[in-house]
Amino acid sequence: MLMRVLVFAGLTAVVATQVPAYLQSMARQEPAAAVAQPANLAPPMASMPGQAILNADNRGHFTASFRINGKSVEAMIDTGATSVAINETTARRLGFGGQGLDFKYKVTTANGTTAAARVVLDRVELGSVRVEDVEAMVLRDKALSDTLIGMSFLSRLGSYKVEAGRLKLSQK
Repeated sequence: MLMRVLVFAGLTAVVATQVPAYLQSMARQEPAAAVAQPANLAPPMASMPGQAILNADNRGHFTASFRINGKSVEAMIDTGATSVAINETTARRLGFGGQGLDFKYKVTTANGTTAAARVVLDRVELGSVRVEDVEAMVLRDKALSDTLIGMSFLSRLGSYKVEAGRLKLSQK
């Protein structure tokens, strides 16, 4: 029970802090630029097998095209998120949906209270870095527009560190 409370507290904190900043940044961009941004994501660099290196974007965030359950998903690394957080549309694209999502958890976000469902992702990959059986929370689309890669993924790595505007992820 304590673990559930911690997971939801962490997820709530992440959503409450990240959504307003994201919405402000989107308001400053022209619509065409906002649509084009995911296509311009640079692939992760790797200095050796089992490693991925991401450069910070102009806002200081680390975003990349991950492969989740074999499908490409644009996501932002968020060390403050307890787990991976995806929205309902992304969850359906990954094979979760319909009666399979049990929105029995209530979480508070910057947009108010929303329901959340717990799922387990078969695998989350970035370049040659791969983690299997990753816990994730699914939030309603209006509560979460982007995918966040949190500690349920990062804590399963051998290491991750930020240095000189780069995030280096290393497989165990």
